[in-house]
Amino acid sequence: MARIVMKFGGTSVADLNRIHNVARHVKREVDAGHEVAVVVSAMSGKTNELVGWVENMPKVAGSNAPFYDAREYDAVVASGEQVTSGLLAIALQSMGINARSWQGWQLPVKTDNAHGAARILDIDGADIIRRMGEGQVAVVAGFQGLGPDNRVATLGRGGSDTSAVAIAAAVKADRCDIYTDVDGVYTTDPRIEPKARRLKKIAFEEMLEMASLGAKVLQVRSVELAMVHKVRTFVRSSFEDPDAPGMGDLMNPPGTLICDEEEIVEQEVVTGIAYAKDEAQISLRRLADRPGVSAAIFGPLAEAHINVDMIVQNISEDGSKTDMTFTVPSGDVNKALKVLSDNKEKIGYDVAQSESGLVKVSVIGIGMRSHAGVAASAFRALAEKGINIKAITTSEIKISILIDGPYAELAVRTLHSAYGLDKS
Repeated sequence: MARIVMKFGGTSVADLNRIHNVARHVKREVDAGHEVAVVVSAMSGKTNELVGWVENMPKVAGSNAPFYDAREYDAVVASGEQVTSGLLAIALQSMGINARSWQGWQLPVKTDNAHGAARILDIDGADIIRRMGEGQVAVVAGFQGLGPDNRVATLGRGGSDTSAVAIAAAVKADRCDIYTDVDGVYTTDPRIEPKARRLKKIAFEEMLEMASLGAKVLQVRSVELAMVHKVRTFVRSSFEDPDAPGMGDLMNPPGTLICDEEEIVEQEVVTGIAYAKDEAQISLRRLADRPGVSAAIFGPLAEAHINVDMIVQNISEDGSKTDMTFTVPSGDVNKALKVLSDNKEKIGYDVAQSESGLVKVSVIGIGMRSHAGVAASAFRALAEKGINIKAITTSEIKISILIDGPYAELAVRTLHSAYGLDKS
């Protein structure tokens, strides 16, 4: 017998038939004698609908300012998961399973006060553990918790993944199964490279890089939590037959296991290729080369909540002037340029230039730590295809390369092949 947390995303619970299918997955684990808790997202499209209602309410009320109270935003958008948890509990009860729905505030999942983007501070898992021991399935509304102001607080987009991993850690689950519309983590996006392979295992660090660099399988914070608490996490498909052979395998269910590096016996040099579209590059020309200039640039950008990624600084010949280039999401370019303009005198640059429509392609693998020449292979492969590199950043387990947008798919396929990831 094991203790399992199962999480189902929006596409998995998109309508009543799919919720019934989810109930079949849960029943399989209950019938096998496992203690089970389930975390659910809102039905597909429902959160977007609720957000739209919140954003349009001030306009309907005659307000010119698009302002709304973040606490009321949370009160509205958290209702999507409440509906799903209740419906799934009803479906399980109809199958003769002892199930009860729970909202985040009822456990409680305690969060900070950042409404709309709250972070989980603590979960008391004692009550869920007791109920699981009595044979009850807890169906928990994901994406939400209870803030210090005693009001519901939501965790931001993708927050149900984070809820599931946090609850798994709180109840000391043997594993956390993330059910989604894909059957695992692939070496790259199969829509771009049909030869992409599903990975049997991937290390926490690699998955964290993949998620932060463009892979949409899991939310970044959920991977961080899983790594910190060493929660063995499986990415699985909710659309496979719940009763198919192997679906109930306790130790090796179908899908991809995200685990500690020590569990991976044969480590590949490169595990996967990720990409992120809609990147923009900003270059500050003839910048004063002096102590404190970087803080003068990136401090105001951070205060404006602009996420800066790749940073490249040229070496000045005479020690007086240099160029600084960095990337931001394309949607933040104008905002970033205004922040820089407002601080131009303090920073001391001559001109700011920008370019949008770029793509960041990243090569990821824990095997890079012990192998030389990984970066050279990437540069050579791209050069042979005539793909120009605009910027490069590296770490122990990743190489990120900035290129022109139209070359994105070609670059992904080229690098996927260069490292032999298309071979079984």
